[in-house]
Amino acid sequence: MAGHSHWANIQRKKSKVDAKRGKVFSKWAKLIMAAARTGGSDPAMNLPLRYAIERAKADNMPNDSIDRAVKKGAGKLDGPPPEEVTYEAYAPGGVAILIEALTDNRNRTAPNLRTALTKKGGSMANSGSVAWMFKRKSVFVLERGGVDEEDLMEVALENGAEDITTHETEIFGVEGDPASFIQLKEAFDAKGWTLVDASLQYIPDTMVALPMEQEDKFQALIDAIEDDEDVQGVHHNAEFPSA
Repeated sequence: MAGHSHWANIQRKKSKVDAKRGKVFSKWAKLIMAAARTGGSDPAMNLPLRYAIERAKADNMPNDSIDRAVKKGAGKLDGPPPEEVTYEAYAPGGVAILIEALTDNRNRTAPNLRTALTKKGGSMANSGSVAWMFKRKSVFVLERGGVDEEDLMEVALENGAEDITTHETEIFGVEGDPASFIQLKEAFDAKGWTLVDASLQYIPDTMVALPMEQEDKFQALIDAIEDDEDVQGVHHNAEFPSA
C-alpha cells in the first residue's frame, strides 16, 4: 500500500485554489502542443495527447483553444511547439524536487527557475541527482461516496492498477503504470465514480520529514516554482507535519 504522506500531499495540492485560469490554460496548451508534435494530432492514436486533452477539459479549457493547440503542435499553424524539459532541485533539509517544464526557450526557463529557487532558499541540482528517487505513475484519487471497496479493487486490478490505497478516511487512491492511465480512467468513468484527481505524477520512493517551522517557507518555494508559466508539474518528497 502507498504511504499516507504521499496521498496527503496530493490532497493538499488539490485543495489549493488556482484563480489564474489563463495561466492554467497556457500550461495545458503547451502540454497538448508537445504531445501533438511527438505523436501526431489524433488522440485515438496518441495517448499522451489524449491525456493532455483530458486534463485541459477537466479544467474547463475551451474546445477551440484545445483544437488550436493540437494544430500548432502538429505543425499546422505558425510557431514552434514547446519542448519537454525536466529540472532537478533541492529544498532546505535535503528535500528533493523534480520540475516538469515545457518551453520554447531554455535560456529563459532555467534562469527563471534558478532565481525562484534561490530566493526561497532552494537550489538547482545536477542532472540525475534527484530523478532516481522518483517513479512515473498513473495516479487516481476517488471520493469514497458511492464507491464499493471490493468493486474498486476488482475494476482497478482488471485495468492495470498496481497499488490501491483504502486506509484513507475520505478517498481511495489508485496507482498504475503510465501506459494504463487511459484504460483506468475510462473504467472509473464508466462506473460513474467521482475523480478528485487523475494525472501522471512522479512518486517518491521515500519521504523526508519537514519540520513544522519550515512548512510555510517550503510551500512558498513550491508556489514560486509553480507560478512560472513554463512549469507543468512540481513533485517532491517532503512530508508535511500538518498533513
